[in-house]
Amino acid sequence: MNADALTFLKNLMKQPSPSGFEVPAQKVIRERLRLFADRVTGDVHGNLIGALNEKAKTKVMLAGHVDEIGLMITHVDDKGFIFFSAIGGWDAPVAVGQHVCITTAKGPVYGVIGRKPVHLLDQAEREKGVKLEDLWIDIGARNKADALKAVAVGDSVVITPDFIELKNELVSSRAFDDRVGAWVVTEALGALRRRKLNVAVYAVATVQEEIGLRGAITSAYHLKPDIGIAVDVGFTSDYPGADPKKVGDTALGKGPILHQGANINPVLGKLLCDTARRKKIKFQMQAEPRGTGTDANAIQLARGGCAAALVSVPSRYIHSPVEVVSLRDLDATVALVAETVAALTARENFIPS
Repeated sequence: MNADALTFLKNLMKQPSPSGFEVPAQKVIRERLRLFADRVTGDVHGNLIGALNEKAKTKVMLAGHVDEIGLMITHVDDKGFIFFSAIGGWDAPVAVGQHVCITTAKGPVYGVIGRKPVHLLDQAEREKGVKLEDLWIDIGARNKADALKAVAVGDSVVITPDFIELKNELVSSRAFDDRVGAWVVTEALGALRRRKLNVAVYAVATVQEEIGLRGAITSAYHLKPDIGIAVDVGFTSDYPGADPKKVGDTALGKGPILHQGANINPVLGKLLCDTARRKKIKFQMQAEPRGTGTDANAIQLARGGCAAALVSVPSRYIHSPVEVVSLRDLDATVALVAETVAALTARENFIPS
């Protein structure tokens, strides 16, 4: 990965942007899209759209959601401890002991997620396991009034950003799900900006995917795409305890994951595979027997239907503070998406036959 693209990725990952609070990340993406797009627009929902070659009749939507899972403050008790609800799907045990950043009207406030020490848990508590409602945030406040000088009910919370470079071009951070998807579609637009295109291309950093694909629903309705490619993260089976019978033989460093199933238009799916083979881009396959839980689902069902596909960046430890992806996979995903779009003639028939 070149230094400019890596700097963009690192800056993007720093931004606290859970579902409904995506503005910090969208500001970073907007600045990047301005380098590549003919036009950059936003909508009332918060989606960000970079357009190329808009005069073309056939429209292609590239979607990657920019939001992440997070927390929202719901209550401050008399002692100044802060309670919260989940934004998106949390694995509660991973929250224990984490450093957090609370985004407030006055700026960031830092704290830690607390729990009764394991030594003091009774048998019933041990058997119950960790629940988010049993955890709290400690910002060091003396009491409720002191805490409310710093934070307010409704403020959003994320795990403190920490982008780490590992060995073999692997990197770790929270929120790769799915900020890497937004990164990919932005960089793919950059790769296409000097190519001769037969289609109009819209790179969309969608919002609120983690709470119901909401940004993809509204942006696909607005754009009316003929073709839609969603980029998200995908499960791997290359770590202890993972079961390839459930998710397939997928691993980091072996290229993007392509999919086959009801959510994938078979013509578009074949085009992605053929492009990968023609351009010698390594890829992996994963079965999807039903609708995926990604923006591809919303795009496929927009208006009268759209030829949709999903391209996934392999990721370990999804929805944890230490998600891991490969920089080589990210570059390969950009190349595959861009080359597939560049190969479109606008004469393709995507009706299955």
